[in-house]
Amino acid sequence: MLATHSLGDGAGDLDSGWLGSTNQAPDANSDEAVIQVYSARAARWRGAFGVHTWMAVKRTDARQYTRLEVIGYRVYMGGRAVQLRDGSPDSRWYGNKPFLLREIRGDERVDELIDRLYKAALSYPYDNTYHVWPGPNSNTFTAYLARRVPELRLELPANAIGKDYLPGGSITASTPSHTGAQVSLGGYLGLLASVEEGFEFNMLGLTVGIDFYPPALKLPGIGRLGFSDIRRKVLTTSDRRQLDTVIEAEFATPGTLSVRVPSGAPI
Repeated sequence: MLATHSLGDGAGDLDSGWLGSTNQAPDANSDEAVIQVYSARAARWRGAFGVHTWMAVKRTDARQYTRLEVIGYRVYMGGRAVQLRDGSPDSRWYGNKPFLLREIRGDERVDELIDRLYKAALSYPYDNTYHVWPGPNSNTFTAYLARRVPELRLELPANAIGKDYLPGGSITASTPSHTGAQVSLGGYLGLLASVEEGFEFNMLGLTVGIDFYPPALKLPGIGRLGFSDIRRKVLTTSDRRQLDTVIEAEFATPGTLSVRVPSGAPI
C-alpha cells in the first residue's frame, strides 16, 4: 500500500528541485530509528511569505529515509498531494536550505511512532486538494501528522501558512504540539494559546505572536525572531520514559546556548 501511494505519481521527478543533502540527518546505515521535521522557504515567490515543511523517517531495519510531505503541483497534474517516498531527508528545497525543527531517535519505540505517522499520512483527508492559501497545503499536512503523534511536541514556524487550516471544517482543535488549544475560522482568522507555541494571532494566514520559552517574537513572513526551538530527544523501549533531551537554542545573532535537561525530566 505504501509503495503504491509513494510511487504511483512518478515520485522521482522532483529531484530536479533538490540541490543535495545539507548533512543534518544521521547516517541511514545505522540501526537507530529516526524522525526529523524540517522547514525551508517555499519555492519561488511564495518563499517571501512562508515555508514548506515535511517529515523524514527511518525505521531501525531501514537503510534509507522516507519523506512524508504534500506537494501541490502533483494535484495540479491530476495526482495525489501526499507523497511518501524514499529520498534525502534534508535536501535543499528549490535551492533553500532546510532547518531542523524536531528530531526523535531511538529503537523500536520510535518505530512505533513512525508506524503511526504512516497511518496518519494515509488517512489525510485532502489527498486530492491543495491550496497555497489559506490551505490545505503542505503545512496543513505536517500539522495533521503532528496532532496524531503528540510525542513530537512539534511547534511549526509562524510563517508556515496553512498550519492553522483545521481539517473537516473544525473551528477548534489542539495545537500541533498537543500542549494547548486553538480556534481557527478556515485559516483566515484564529487564535492559539499553548505551552509550546506560546500565543499566536492569525489573520488572513499571517501570524504574529510571542513564545516565552525559548523567548522569541513571531512575525509575518519572517517567522521566529529570537531563540530557536530545535528539540532533540532519544526514546527507547528499555525505559519507556524519555532518557535525555538536548534543547539547542540559537539566537538570531551569533552565539549559541545549549541546555541539557536531566534524564526523565519533563519537556
